[in-house]
Amino acid sequence: LGLLHLYYGDGKGKTTAAMGLALRMAGRGRPVAVAQFMKGQDSGERAALALLPSVTLLEVPDQVKFSFLLTEAEFQAESARSLRLLEEAAALARRPDWGLLVLDEVCTAVEVGLLPLQSVLDCLDVPAEVVLTGHNPHPALLDRADYITRMEKLRHPYDKGISARRGVEF
Repeated sequence: LGLLHLYYGDGKGKTTAAMGLALRMAGRGRPVAVAQFMKGQDSGERAALALLPSVTLLEVPDQVKFSFLLTEAEFQAESARSLRLLEEAAALARRPDWGLLVLDEVCTAVEVGLLPLQSVLDCLDVPAEVVLTGHNPHPALLDRADYITRMEKLRHPYDKGISARRGVEF
C-alpha cells in the first residue's frame, strides 16, 4: 500500500502542497488523479496540471456554493456528487500502477457532512500514495496518516480585507 499524506489547518498552502506532490509524481512518469471537493473549475493548479498527460483531473462543477449556503436539496445533490467523485477517484487509485491520488478538501467535506467518514476510510487502502487536505480532519484520518503537516495561519491579507487573488490564492 502507498502512504497517506495529510495537509490540514487554517493556513494557506494545503492545496498547493498537494499539487506540488502531484507535479513531482507526474514528473516521474507516474499516473496521478486529482479529486477536488467543495471547489470549482477556476484554479491555477487545475489549469497547469491539465497540461500534463499523466494527470487525470476528475470533473468538478464550474462554480460551487459554500456548504452553508446550500438548500437542503442542493446539499443532498452535492453530497451524492461528492460520493460519486470519491468512488471514481478510488477506482483509479486501486490500479496497481497508479502513483498518486489527491483528495483535495476531503477533510472539510467530511466535517460538514457532504461525505461519510467511512466512505473516505474505505478509499485509503490502495496501492497509490494518497493526499488528503482540509481544515479539520476527523481523528480517524489523523490516526491513519503517515505524513501529517499542519498549516497554521499566522497572518493573511484576507484579515485586512484583501480578497483572494488569481494566481496566488487560486
